[in-house]
Amino acid sequence: MTPTRQTWFITGTSSGFGRAFAEHALARGHNVVATARRIDSLEGLIAQAPERVHAVALDVDLPGAAEAAIQAAVERFGRIDVLINNAGYGLVGALEETPDAELRALMNTNFFGAMAVMRAALPVLRRQRSGAIVNISSLGGQLSFAGFSAYSASKFALEGASEALAQEVAAFGVKVLIVEPGQFRTQLAGSGMRHMPAIEAYEPVVGGTREFARNMHQTQAGDPRKAAAAIEQALAAEQTPLRLQLGGDSVDAVRAHAEVLLKDMKVWEAVSRGTDFDAG
Repeated sequence: MTPTRQTWFITGTSSGFGRAFAEHALARGHNVVATARRIDSLEGLIAQAPERVHAVALDVDLPGAAEAAIQAAVERFGRIDVLINNAGYGLVGALEETPDAELRALMNTNFFGAMAVMRAALPVLRRQRSGAIVNISSLGGQLSFAGFSAYSASKFALEGASEALAQEVAAFGVKVLIVEPGQFRTQLAGSGMRHMPAIEAYEPVVGGTREFARNMHQTQAGDPRKAAAAIEQALAAEQTPLRLQLGGDSVDAVRAHAEVLLKDMKVWEAVSRGTDFDAG
């Protein structure tokens, strides 16, 4: 059965996850508002279905850019059914190795950029009383490793805001889905990863992370097109999960992290509860 045609608004569609999400949506017969900093990077996507692709220049770092892009989407297709916040990049380096300017730039794109797009789209989704917001986080949005402090901080922030947002918009018929991919064959580990200048003292702890990030490019097990199908399946479910781990590595890592959390909570529960005022 042919699905009802939807309009998908996707940030960061020039490559990787964003391109895979856009191509999946087109294959399913949907309209796509494809955004990227450079429109010329979207020519191949437009050629696949010119009547169903609307390419919009969007740099999520620029004030007012999100509002203009959302307006352009509504003017072209009349509505937005699925908003996917995918634009972002990675950063490797110990906390001390990460300059303030780099940290702020990362947060500006990965967190504040997504917030701007959502705020711009929410009036549209509320008026429709339907739609879905999909925020692409990472297994690094649930846990972290030495060398990924800044990147995880941006994803932890995105997840915290998304969890509250899900409760805020449920009454309007709007879903929120946090996606936590593991290693997928995108450009994140290549052109999408910034490496901070190394401090020798951290080499024994962060060196392995830095090497892992460099070597995994185009060797990852995850298939971005299968990720797109999994996201659509979760959105179509009667009970869409708040979080969706993608890839066996993500499932294993998030589960192990949750088990350690519960174990520590049990060991220290008496101490934790003992901090309340004494009765009477």
